[in-house]
Amino acid sequence: MDKIFEQLETLLERYQELQELMSDPEVINDTKRYMAYSKEEADMRDVVAAFRHYKELKQSISDSDEILRETDDAEMQAMAKDEMETSKKELDEIEHNITLLMLPKDPNDDKNIIMEIRGAAGGDEASLFAADLLSMYSKYAEKQNWSFDIIDETDTEVGGYKDVAVMITGTSVYSKLKYENGAHRVQRIPSTESQGRVHTSTATVAVMPEYDEVDIDIDPKDIRTDVYRSSGAGGQHINKTSSAVRMTHLPTGIVVAMQDQRSQQQNRQKAMQILKSRVYDYYESQNQSEYDEKRKSAVGTGDRSERIRTYNYPQNRVTDHRIGLSLNKLDRIINGDLEEIIDALIVDDQTKKLEQIQSGEAKLF
Repeated sequence: MDKIFEQLETLLERYQELQELMSDPEVINDTKRYMAYSKEEADMRDVVAAFRHYKELKQSISDSDEILRETDDAEMQAMAKDEMETSKKELDEIEHNITLLMLPKDPNDDKNIIMEIRGAAGGDEASLFAADLLSMYSKYAEKQNWSFDIIDETDTEVGGYKDVAVMITGTSVYSKLKYENGAHRVQRIPSTESQGRVHTSTATVAVMPEYDEVDIDIDPKDIRTDVYRSSGAGGQHINKTSSAVRMTHLPTGIVVAMQDQRSQQQNRQKAMQILKSRVYDYYESQNQSEYDEKRKSAVGTGDRSERIRTYNYPQNRVTDHRIGLSLNKLDRIINGDLEEIIDALIVDDQTKKLEQIQSGEAKLF
């Protein structure tokens, strides 16, 4: 803990410096500098408040100890003991909170996301499971007061999805849903199964942060845009107009097709939004081989043997294989009650980061 509190003193000095800078008329008139300082100050605010409270508790304990050593008054001693016990208990809690606040932050945690769900192994049943996952995330998003919008979809005749992409916007979306990357396995009796046998199918989930304009600037000359008639439902309008859009980023070969809107302009905007996120992912990985490996590790191949989570309907059980957590609450989880699983994944992630810090493999804040 000594290492952490040494850094906190430095952090407190920087926080005070930032507050002075943000009061400087020269900085206030420079919007870019002011916004940068504001963001830095906001990122530090919680940990600074916790550290100041920690120092107050330490002082309270010291004052109580001094009273116990210097007075013989029984009533004063009793009050000092009570104060010391209360402060020490709260001190343990605040130390733990400070440690968590000081853990390295994922720079994408505050971002909105683009989520892609694909039916993988299992044919029609996999596409139906993809639809169930879409519904699960939609209900979870509603509980979090997030916006949930389908931006691309390829449905199947049985009412499922071959693939579907959604935009989820709100507070700290990526910080909670980034753990959903991977292959999800379902074990149940399909509606098409006449002999009552349990089948195993999979669907893959990919979660990408929505990158801002400043994060990546794609040269229009590097994009080839093709327009064509939508193949989905839409009646006479769809049949007569070329509203669907396919964008190809020539340097990387990444392709995005969009046909969910009647307006070609709307499809262009949404296609560009997804293309930027995918291209950013590509360049972040430096080269094609690293990109392929990253995407494979994120979503797997969809094979039944690859999974991060299993949804077992006969036993009403959901198991997250990464942390060995099993909950007999499938009916509630598939209805959007994901908090217990996500909270457990966050705690596991925090624990691993703490272990890395203690071993010297990672730095604080």
